[in-house]
Amino acid sequence: MMLVISIILGIAPLFGIAWTFATGTVKTQDGLFMSLILLSLSGLFFLNAFWELRDRGAFAFLKKEKVTQPVTPKAAAKITTETKDSKLKESEG
Repeated sequence: MMLVISIILGIAPLFGIAWTFATGTVKTQDGLFMSLILLSLSGLFFLNAFWELRDRGAFAFLKKEKVTQPVTPKAAAKITTETKDSKLKESEG
């Protein structure tokens, strides 16, 4: 519900900006600052909607996680013997 409200309240200020362009008041200082304030409000509500979508897992495809293969017992034994051999060679040299 909060997501829908944030999206609606993010779109509403954009209509106000369109109105200032349609009436030509964007050329005045008041129209310029009104457009900046409305853009800020719209950005905040869209940011809230983005956070809500992110918390719901809608952007899970953006996370880059390394997929590791499970270690088999043979591979684990090979890794431990290789490290032991290299430590022995280092201590001898």
